[in-house]
Amino acid sequence: MAKVPKILGVIGPKGGVGKTTISANLAVALTRAGADVVAMDLDLGSANLHVVFGIKTVRHTLDDFLVNKVASLDEVVLETAVPGLRLIAGGNVPGIASLPYQRKVKLLRHLRKLDCDFLLLDLAAGVANNVVDFALIAQKSLLVTTPDVPSLMSLYSFLKTSVYRRLQLLFKSSGDAELQALLENAGDAEAHPELKTMADFSRQAALLNPELAERGARILARFDPLILVNRVRTASDMKAGQAISNLMDQFLGLHRGEILSIHEDAAVGMAAARMQPVLLGAPNCAFARDMQRLVQALGVRS
Repeated sequence: MAKVPKILGVIGPKGGVGKTTISANLAVALTRAGADVVAMDLDLGSANLHVVFGIKTVRHTLDDFLVNKVASLDEVVLETAVPGLRLIAGGNVPGIASLPYQRKVKLLRHLRKLDCDFLLLDLAAGVANNVVDFALIAQKSLLVTTPDVPSLMSLYSFLKTSVYRRLQLLFKSSGDAELQALLENAGDAEAHPELKTMADFSRQAALLNPELAERGARILARFDPLILVNRVRTASDMKAGQAISNLMDQFLGLHRGEILSIHEDAAVGMAAARMQPVLLGAPNCAFARDMQRLVQALGVRS
């Protein structure tokens, strides 16, 4: 019987925070815990996950499936040198990053048929709806930031966009124009200070449509991201995730979400120069130990 994969989304709202490095090494760490893993590069238009594994050329990429050059997603799955780990490389077809809704639906249908324990999605940077929509596919979102303020604020912006997108899709599918309009107003806190927080919005939404407002609240209650603060050097850096957690609680009504620190480690850069995940060449380094903690946080035991 084929497995139904658990889908993990690795998201770095700001570029350059180490998202792809974490994706590649987490995939390796999961295989070492006994899982079958498919890692897929969904950074459409700027794909490089395969390069981390030293794969310089690929016969077929995800683009080939999306533009119907191949009929099955299985045809673009690559074997890697890591036992238990397969890879779907992204491509660089211009415009592919703005994927039409119908193609997203087709892709999701095929993703759920992949025979693996974990499907790991390495998503693009930014807060565009296309990125958020792919993140919604995941059962668990791993949000990568560094301790610097621009990265933290990009992460918060992604969280806010993700919350609003979840509600937008619900209200649109339910055909409630009043709640759609209220949500749009809530997106502009300067013009509508009475809707500054999600609690403010929820109170007013409940007056318009109590049942639908409650459904929205349940959807948000299930949103349980894991925040990864990468390149931590100091004790102060380790506290950076708490600032985001406070904003999540105060303004977005998100009261869940674990925070893990991932230490700065010179071994990561040396492994990148060799085009190799660091877990393969330095399995006992600080970064590798942090990846093991991440695997445990995901509930996986070897």
